[in-house]
Amino acid sequence: MFTGIIESIGTIGAMTPKGGDVRVLVETGKLDLADVKLGDSIAVNGVCLTAVDLPGNGFWADVSRETLARTAFVDLKTGSRVNLEKALTPTSRLGGHLVSGHVDGVGEVVSREENARAVQFRIRAPRELAKYIALKGSITVDGTSLTVNSVNGAEFELTIVPHTLAETIMVDYRPGRQVNLEVDLLARYLERLLMGDKAAEPNASGLTESFLAEHGYLNPAR
Repeated sequence: MFTGIIESIGTIGAMTPKGGDVRVLVETGKLDLADVKLGDSIAVNGVCLTAVDLPGNGFWADVSRETLARTAFVDLKTGSRVNLEKALTPTSRLGGHLVSGHVDGVGEVVSREENARAVQFRIRAPRELAKYIALKGSITVDGTSLTVNSVNGAEFELTIVPHTLAETIMVDYRPGRQVNLEVDLLARYLERLLMGDKAAEPNASGLTESFLAEHGYLNPAR
C-alpha cells in the first residue's frame, strides 16, 4: 500500500526480455534504499513492483505480461524517468490517499496550459473508469496522488503546483502522453457494496444506470 506522495524520480537503467516478460532495472536516485530488502514493494509510476535484486544503485524487478498489457509501462525504455515511492510503514504519514499500486487503466494527456505558476492538465480516462472520477475526489496519475478539479465525461482536469512539477515526472507531460491511472479505492468498494447479492453472480459487470434506477438510486422521471 502507498500514499501517492512521490519520494524520488528514478530512471530506467535497463529492460531485459526474460522468458516472455521483462526484467527491469530501476535506478532510484535519491530514494533511500537502506530499509529495503528483497521482496519489498516499490511503486514505479504507480505500478507496484517487487524488488528481486538490490545492486546498490537501485533494484531489479520482474514486469509480467499482465502489467505490460494493462499499464503504460510498455512505453518505457532505457533512460525514461519514473516516479518512485516505497511502500507504507506503520509510522508513515498518509499525506495523499490510500493507493494500492494496481493500475486500473491507461489515460492520455489531452492538454497542458499554464495557470499562473501552476500548470493545468486535462486527462482522458478510459470510458469504463469515468464513473469512479469525482469532482474534488482523489485519483492517482503515474503514482502521484492528485485532486480532481473538474470532470467532463471521461475527461478530468488537474491543477499542478510548482512543487509537484519539480518533484515528479509531470513536468515532462505533453499532450498525447500515456499515463497510469488508479481510481480511489473507496469508489471501487462502494460499487461492490451497492451491488449487494448481485456481486456474487458470475460476470457481474458493476453498476449501470438501469441497476441504479431499479434500486431507487436514480429518479426514472428525470
